[in-house]
Amino acid sequence: MNMHVEVAATGTVAAAIPAGGLDARAKRVAEIAARHADAVDREGRFPAEAVAALKAERLLGIQVPRALGGEGASMSEIAELCAILGRACSASAMVFAMHHIKLASLVTHGIDSPWHCGLMERVAGEQLLIASSTTEAGIGGDLRNSLCAVEADGDTFRLTKEASVISYGAQADLILATARRHPEAATSDQVLVALLADQITLERTSVWDTLGMRGTCSDGFVLKAEGLPLAQVLQKPFAEIAAQSMLAASHLLWGSVWFGIASYAVDRARAFVQGEARKKPGQVPPGALRLAEAANELQAMKSNVVAGLARYEAAKGDPDSLSAIGFSIMLNNVKITVSGQAVDIVQRALSVVGILGYKNGTPFSLGRQLRDVLSAPLMISNDRILSNTANLLLVQKGSGKLLSA
Repeated sequence: MNMHVEVAATGTVAAAIPAGGLDARAKRVAEIAARHADAVDREGRFPAEAVAALKAERLLGIQVPRALGGEGASMSEIAELCAILGRACSASAMVFAMHHIKLASLVTHGIDSPWHCGLMERVAGEQLLIASSTTEAGIGGDLRNSLCAVEADGDTFRLTKEASVISYGAQADLILATARRHPEAATSDQVLVALLADQITLERTSVWDTLGMRGTCSDGFVLKAEGLPLAQVLQKPFAEIAAQSMLAASHLLWGSVWFGIASYAVDRARAFVQGEARKKPGQVPPGALRLAEAANELQAMKSNVVAGLARYEAAKGDPDSLSAIGFSIMLNNVKITVSGQAVDIVQRALSVVGILGYKNGTPFSLGRQLRDVLSAPLMISNDRILSNTANLLLVQKGSGKLLSA
């Protein structure tokens, strides 16, 4: 593999970066991910080959600023890679997306912390895989509340968290966990804690055996850490982290993964209809109309994701804009809309190819894609997001303008 060496802004020599642009590197990973996608799904196992390829292509650290050894990739660039991977293997793409969602929190909010800057250098240099621990037994998927707490003892702390889900927790090199700031803090007074794999113990409490997205290996664990430096706790309130980076990164990168899945399904339907047309020249195949409908909805889905990315890039670096009610509503709407569109598009594509899409092992099989994309409205539940939007709308003033929020 051709490589080149880049000099970081600090003057230190960064690790060699594989040849080609980000898209080319992601496409090489996608080729590997696609070869193993069916086995990952069938066996419900971690997409180890794809993640090894992501590390080899040095794509796990691209969001880290150049001054810290990364490539300073934008959210839009990362979203494009999510879509490329989504076409090949949903689980691999989702692992990549979730990693960069957590890395976005570090990049946006850890730059003033020497310890977290050092951690970002390690992410870029060592290609550390980051997982998230926000869900917790007793609160479910409400990431804005925690029961566990950081228990400080001088300059160190301990933490015990009953995490109902930690996606690929057993395979991660680093986990970013939410917790109350201290044992007397309110459940909503949270911080984000960085925990390296060799600093914690994980006791598995449940196994991820699901309809789709099986390769994310989102088992449940009791997470324990003890005697760790308090410097590993990001002092900025998690409420700000969630509003200014995590919310946007989650909805936009998840949406990009779902777009990749949906676009693959439409391509399979297109190939099927084109094959039918070649068999009977001069006749429009019966599935052509359904294909046109799916392609139309795919374009609308793409427009939603692209518009959301544009709004985020324009607001990036402005905490007031990122925390604005209208911005949060926009992101909520992107998630709700594209998650529903993704499911509908794959179902439409399946109706076009018919039994050949329903069967496994054919050139038009879509069973895995359909099962995977059915998770979209459930991550985070669309009903929960709509409830949040309803509360925000009670205090928002509409502009009534076409080209502004």
